[in-house]
Formats: sequence, C-alpha cells, structure tokens
Amino acid sequence: MTGYKYIDPSGYTYAHEHLHIDLSSFKDNIDCRLDQYELICGEMKSLYEQGVRNIIEMTNRYMGRNPQFLLDIMRDTGINVMACTGYYQHDFFPPHVATTPVKVLAQEMIDEIEIGIDGTALKAGIIAEIGSSVDVITPVEKRVFQAAAIAHHETGRPISTHTSFSTMGLEQLALLKSWCVDLSRVTIGHCDLKDNLDNLLRMIDLGAYVQFDTIGKNSYYPDVKRIAMLSALKDRGLLDHVMLSMDITRRSHLKANGGPGFDYLLTTFVPMLLEAGFSQPDIDLMLRDNPSVFYK
Repeated sequence: MTGYKYIDPSGYTYAHEHLHIDLSSFKDNIDCRLDQYELICGEMKSLYEQGVRNIIEMTNRYMGRNPQFLLDIMRDTGINVMACTGYYQHDFFPPHVATTPVKVLAQEMIDEIEIGIDGTALKAGIIAEIGSSVDVITPVEKRVFQAAAIAHHETGRPISTHTSFSTMGLEQLALLKSWCVDLSRVTIGHCDLKDNLDNLLRMIDLGAYVQFDTIGKNSYYPDVKRIAMLSALKDRGLLDHVMLSMDITRRSHLKANGGPGFDYLLTTFVPMLLEAGFSQPDIDLMLRDNPSVFYK
C-alpha cells in the first residue's frame, strides 16, 4: 500500500491532516512535535470504525515528514494515507528554496510522486501544502507555486494549498491560472478562519474546491460561524465544492492528551451540522463524494 493516486471511495476522507509533523524547533514548543505513534494509531483505528477510509497527509519537506511512520500507520490500522510533496510557507523554507531553479524544485516534487519519498515505497499523491503568508504571497512562495504548477502538469496530480488565516486564496488561484492550471484540480486550504463568504463564492465560481479544514479550532474561529458559512454555501447549492478536515498538528490535540481528537469532526461537528439543517447526503457529499472526485 503506497497511498498513491487512489483513495477508497466507499468511506470518508479527511482532506487536510498531519499524522507526523515537527515544527517544535521553529515554535520552541515540544507540543508541536506530533509523533506519538500508539496514540495516533488508536485514533486512526477509531476513525476507521466510524467510516473514515482516507487521510490526506499534508506534511511535506522540512516539516518533519516521516514516510515510514505513515507506511506503518497504514499497515497497523488499515486506513489509507495519501502523502504529499512540496514546500510549505515562507517562514519554514530552507535557504536553498530561494536560489534553486524552479524547474529543479518541480522535479523534486515529480520524483516524489513517480519514484517515492526518501527512498521508501511511499509515493506522494498530492502536491501540498503549498502555502502563502498572511496577506501576501512572497517572491519565494511564488516560485514554489510555479514549481507546483509544473509538477501538476507533468504528473496530473492535484494541488492543495495553505492560506494563512484565510488570506490570499484568490491570489493563489490567479497565480495557478496564469500557469494554465485547471482550477478544478486545486483546493484552497484553511478557508474557515474568518468571515470569508464572498471570497469563497468567488473561488468556487472559478472552479476550485474550498476546505473547511480547521474544524474544532474554536480559539481561532468558532465552529458555529463555520456552520453559518457552510449553510450559506448549502443554500446556494455549492456543497459539491467543499471538503472538511481538522488540521491536527499538536500532541495536545490528541484525545489521550486532553484534546478534541481526530473524531471530533464526526462525533461533535457533524451532529452540529445535522442540527443546523444539513442532511446526511450533505455530509456524505463533503466527506466522501467530493474527495473521491478531487483525488481521482
């Protein structure tokens, strides 16, 4: 099992997660090293029992990616993990990203899709999470977006982005469109961290998918407001361009460590959606059908 290209369309997909990530040095906080294998396996087994079949894993180069860790999780839990390739966001770039030719950056991504990651059997199935800073796409970030576009054209794999606090999503799409990327093969991440409906409507109108993927992070933006925006999209018949996830990144997010756990999306947020007038087919569309189309 490699996690490459294929997801199981019979079950739910979390569209933006991290199973092994280490930003602890950058943030000077050991909580930002998510690596507790047994706890994570336990949560993945629970998700599997609740109908989740796929995790789109967004940890790329220099974020603490561990391909063998992901392969072991697949082996031990039965859940499918789709790994990613790329570079994250300006503050996390190693110095060489600013000077390496764009075509070389693209070839790194292509190789991780076609050959494998760090000498393992794991191949990337998505170009992600390609990021921008708050209210700006820096010149170096622009180079990474261009490399992602090249890798997309070469491999056909979709692109998933990181927006900082729900800013610059439209600008990301404009960049990718300028390099002839089919925007129906792009999903914009972290669209649920501020009142953002007008931009969401414009992004969907351009053909892109939008992700409500920080569900449960109420200190950033409350879930009740996420549901209000999702309701506005539902009323306009646009849920077929929405995917859901939680973006778990810290040890303290895990249930055994006192956090909400990966299943908060299913056990707390989905009941909130149903209470707000969403139907079960609406839920299935966002968690099963849309990812099956996007990650084909």
